[in-house]
Amino acid sequence: MVMITPPLLKKGDTIGIVSTARKISKEELSNFLQMLKSWGLHFVLGKSIGAEHHQFAGSDALRAIDLQEMMDNPEVKAIWCARGGYGTVRLIDTLDFSKFKKSPKWIIGYSDVTVLHSHIHNFGIETLHANMAMELDIKTIATRETIKDVLFGNNYEINTSEKNLKNRTGTSQGQLVGGNLSLLYSLIGSSSQIKTDDKILFIEDLDEMLYHIDRMMQNLKRNGLLKNLKGLIVGGMSDMKDNTIPFGKTAEEIIMEVVADYSYPVCYHFPAGHIMDNRALIFGRNVTFKVSNNSVKLTF
Repeated sequence: MVMITPPLLKKGDTIGIVSTARKISKEELSNFLQMLKSWGLHFVLGKSIGAEHHQFAGSDALRAIDLQEMMDNPEVKAIWCARGGYGTVRLIDTLDFSKFKKSPKWIIGYSDVTVLHSHIHNFGIETLHANMAMELDIKTIATRETIKDVLFGNNYEINTSEKNLKNRTGTSQGQLVGGNLSLLYSLIGSSSQIKTDDKILFIEDLDEMLYHIDRMMQNLKRNGLLKNLKGLIVGGMSDMKDNTIPFGKTAEEIIMEVVADYSYPVCYHFPAGHIMDNRALIFGRNVTFKVSNNSVKLTF
């Protein structure tokens, strides 16, 4: 599939800010909004910012209308999701992507936004797996700068020098896809399920039971989503939980066991996901993935 890259941003462009999941106040975005101004960008806050319905940023209907209006508004050049949590899957089947397909724009976010990344990838449009608006100011400089690099068209690559004996060396090329493991697992069997054949899969997760990680990885394997990969990138597997009787393996060891039958390159502890160093990943972009004994390089 030949992917479409949304238009790059330029100074003076407008960013639409929405929350498709949990509630968030404008005050919580004050530092983020100042950052957008420093980048020379304008912004418009969606109806979901400041709205409340239980844990959500307004009702399902309000959040869907908010995202729909941002997608359809020609003045909005990119849509940045303010906060994750849970809720995007409740909207996805009510959205009309017909205008978006004709005039695509960057969708920015991660975690629960994996629903949008996967759904839109199947239209042949690139998206940006990157930090939410919330808490962007407390993340690493690289977290912010890699987002800026993508949006303004600066080519970049991600290099790590951490030696990890669990890594499987090799070099491959393919489209980068993926996101939050729990969300990818939950989308299997739906129209939003990601297609992984001949692609490089990125996964990450937060605050999961270790046996849940095993169950999800076994499910991906049984559904053929791991068999024909060109590579596997494992980001943050943060704050994992265990039962009173230990599962007996770390998240990385669980994943390593599940993909042991395959030969493609695999790396762990990649700087993306629910961690302080959450660097931007262009989903749908053809990348070169190189894992050596002492380093990992991902070139966009």
